Amino acid sequence: MDDSKTTVKHLEFDLPKLNSLTMADQVELKLREYFKKKAFKPGDLLPKELEIAASLGVSRNIVREALSRLKALGLIETKKKRGMVLAEPDILGSFEKVLDPLIMPDSILYDIFGLRLVLEMGLADVLFMYKTEKDLRELEKIVAKEKPDSEKFRIKNEIAFHGKLYSMTNNDTLKRFQNMLLPLFDYVVAFEKDHYKPGGISHSDLVQILKTGSIEEFRNGMRIHLEPHFAWLEHIKNKEA
Repeated sequence: MDDSKTTVKHLEFDLPKLNSLTMADQVELKLREYFKKKAFKPGDLLPKELEIAASLGVSRNIVREALSRLKALGLIETKKKRGMVLAEPDILGSFEKVLDPLIMPDSILYDIFGLRLVLEMGLADVLFMYKTEKDLRELEKIVAKEKPDSEKFRIKNEIAFHGKLYSMTNNDTLKRFQNMLLPLFDYVVAFEKDHYKPGGISHSDLVQILKTGSIEEFRNGMRIHLEPHFAWLEHIKNKEA
């Protein structure tokens, strides 16, 4: 993007005044609304702190706190010799920083793992769109290394196999999500230890379906393959009820 072509979008005092008791989160909300109203795009220069403060009728410190929050979210950034501009937010950035089984409650971890299952159920159409012979050979190599009786190798190959499926989608967001889930695998296996039983469809079966089967057959096969994990989620749900 050519920064020299961007211009400041002035507030023009068209925002309603805020009273003296307004908190920084209200200023943050007003700024979000303003960015949408004025159709800001990444790279557009923001008004200066003093200009924002004068338009909203609040102190510069409150404006600074609100802007700091937007920076933390990746919505704005500071450009050298230019000032603050609207950024191209990293949607998963904050998520990656906090997704750790050691600091997140079980309820959130269950929900995230459930999201993973839902996503993998929906991979079929994309996989059949982008799969290549090279991809299938790589999946076969992963399957050939599997040792069903070893928990360590089960985790390792589970990560390798499903990670390869995500990489085959050509979707960077999905690939990043898979990497974010890696810390969860040891955690999930520990909880599943007394309940896990291999699904009726193996990794090898899924590869064969990818090679010679249909999208619907793969979708159904993946559902059966993931059945132990769905059963684990059901077990946790019933335990909490």
